[in-house]
Amino acid sequence: MQRAIPARERTVLAVIGTSGSGKTTLLEFLIAGLAGQGLKVNVVKHSHHDLELEPPHKDSSRLRRAGAAEVMVASPFRVAIVRELRGAPEPSLDEQLDRLSPADLTLLEGFKSYPVAKLEVYRAATGKPPLYPNDTRVIAVASDLPAPADLRPGVAWLDLNQPQAVLAWLGQHLKKVSANA
Repeated sequence: MQRAIPARERTVLAVIGTSGSGKTTLLEFLIAGLAGQGLKVNVVKHSHHDLELEPPHKDSSRLRRAGAAEVMVASPFRVAIVRELRGAPEPSLDEQLDRLSPADLTLLEGFKSYPVAKLEVYRAATGKPPLYPNDTRVIAVASDLPAPADLRPGVAWLDLNQPQAVLAWLGQHLKKVSANA
């Protein structure tokens, strides 16, 4: 059995950016690349919308709607747990991370306001300003623009159109974090 790693000891990186910037597309590439290197990657995706993860006519949905606090659906292919909050507050990020199995890296999509290291995906075409100037936890920016002259020292500027370079940066980041652990 694998040892549970407390959330504060896990390697976590949030991938942030405005809607339409390409976060999910970049995450797909990074996850495939890391998994291809034999690393175990978990993902926590934050949504502001209600989640409907199962068709309403399925047994698991019917049991959940009947009042079950949690419903686990298990098959030889995957396991899913659906937990109803029923007015309780959304679990903290630490609580969410504690529910995951250990991994080499846990990537977060969203979680802009959480105090974790962040990679911002920024495209000027979204019409929104970048987040990195006002967030000291942004350690890298993947963008389709050249690096600005006033970029804060220590922030890596990556070419979003060269996802292999972003993957290489992430590999180096993981090595640095592991060396400091």
